Amino acid sequence: MDPVIIVGAGPVGLTLALLLTRQNVPVVVLDEGPGKDEPRPARTVVLREDTAALLERLTGLALEEHGVRWAGWRSVRRKQVMTEIAFAEDDPAAPLHIAQHIVTNALRAALAGEPLAEVATDSRLDAVEQERTGVTAHTRAPKAAWWRGSYLVGCDGPRSTVRKLQDIRFPGRTAVERHAVATLRTELPWEDHALLHRMPPWKSSGPSAGEVTARPLPDGAWRLDWLLPPGKDLVTPEVVLTRIRETLTGWTGSDAPAYDLLDTGVHTVHHRLARRWRAGRVFLAGDAAHLLGAFGTQGLDEGLRDADNLAWKLATAWHHGPHEALLDSYQTERRTVVAARLRAADQALPVLRGGGLRGIVPGAARGQDAQFTDGHLGRGALGTPGDYAGSPLTPPRLEAAIPVDTPPGAQVTDVRVTAEDGSFVRLRDRLGRGALLVVLIAPGTGVWDRKHWVSAGVMPRLAAAVTALPHPAELLVAESYPGAPAHSVLLVRPDGHLVTALSGVRPADLYTAAEATLGGSASEAEPVAEEAREGQQGQAQEQEEQPMSERAATAEAGSGLR
Repeated sequence: MDPVIIVGAGPVGLTLALLLTRQNVPVVVLDEGPGKDEPRPARTVVLREDTAALLERLTGLALEEHGVRWAGWRSVRRKQVMTEIAFAEDDPAAPLHIAQHIVTNALRAALAGEPLAEVATDSRLDAVEQERTGVTAHTRAPKAAWWRGSYLVGCDGPRSTVRKLQDIRFPGRTAVERHAVATLRTELPWEDHALLHRMPPWKSSGPSAGEVTARPLPDGAWRLDWLLPPGKDLVTPEVVLTRIRETLTGWTGSDAPAYDLLDTGVHTVHHRLARRWRAGRVFLAGDAAHLLGAFGTQGLDEGLRDADNLAWKLATAWHHGPHEALLDSYQTERRTVVAARLRAADQALPVLRGGGLRGIVPGAARGQDAQFTDGHLGRGALGTPGDYAGSPLTPPRLEAAIPVDTPPGAQVTDVRVTAEDGSFVRLRDRLGRGALLVVLIAPGTGVWDRKHWVSAGVMPRLAAAVTALPHPAELLVAESYPGAPAHSVLLVRPDGHLVTALSGVRPADLYTAAEATLGGSASEAEPVAEEAREGQQGQAQEQEEQPMSERAATAEAGSGLR
């Protein structure tokens, strides 16, 4: 079968390529550039817990060694500290600030070691044709060529050629915010703490500086962002130098604070959302599909989540044939989440930037500060990773379903689990392989070798149920999970979102949930689920006597695998 063509070699395109190759899907990455990102200290990204873990899993790079995980967050209004938050040294919820070129080059290096990946540099797309069996893409000179693929994903940024060739509208708002940016090396009073300073008390000699943000980087460097007033006033070097001098003087109290300027730029925030994220065999992801970023939110986070959501669905279709409902769910799930983020930001803009509410409602300033903090820290409506509670892949009501602290559709908590080889790993380390994860909550198993309990209790029956699922699945065991009682069973998607939690081993319910996760309807799943209900008990009784190889073969023969 033909490879998946990925247009664009930014962080989102490279992440998608790695996720697919790790699931044995060949890819071709069309990179219009030379194949290397030049260092730009003023171009940085803030990663949340889930996206940082995803990149570390794919690249093998310890990102904290190349960036800074915030030690804390401080919000100041005029001279008053509004919010102050400290993060523990090993707190994974602390945002990670890192230069984007480090992330991109680490992804490139990882992809270079994948035999199923081909990267075509200096290859600019100019045509896409698709038919029932595949997609053909053309790149123009100097490396004119035709490329044949099974699917094509446009990860080619805000001016996406893929989106334009598919005639997909990209409505929204232009220049929602503009920021002057400077990265410099200096000493500030808040070591490794990010700072948002609204309405600073010093007098600005240029356009009014109503807000400045400081984010730490390694080796004593900082990225400073000044919110610019509406309009298109030219941001000259003199304007930036004036802002730097006034800000550092105001913060340090020194008349001539020392600093080493590393890079400058202007960051313009747009809010746009593509009408469609799928057109037949063509998909959009990342900035090609959406633009957001007001109030400290990070568009790259959502782009990486796009890749994580789409990869396992494309891999399933590539290996097992058409799964149209599954592929359609990518747009439904991801567009709904990003649209909610954009809607929340657009609703907050008039209040947070207009200033009128502050003088009318007591305590409004603190309410505003809470929203800013949510955006910068990845919390609340402006920042929390979205869930897929309304997904078309949600299973029907299951008799054995129980509530746990993670709602269905939300990202699972990263707990320690025992893998099938007996090793102890993090649950998040088992994601991104294309397999469903079935997690049994069994207190006490962590103190014994797997060989002592793998054939005891409910394990044989659960193992038989897992091998009979309509999709490859891995059985894991956890000592505990937040809100989950002993002997409950969690079904987790390959991208780390909870499908359901079941009370005990319920093969029929487990099969129904897995079938729905692949895009199958409840009516399609029920006949096979009923068969599973009748046959699993006998299978479980034979489990202990069968060698593992025979057990897997027996289960696969009767599982209806596609």
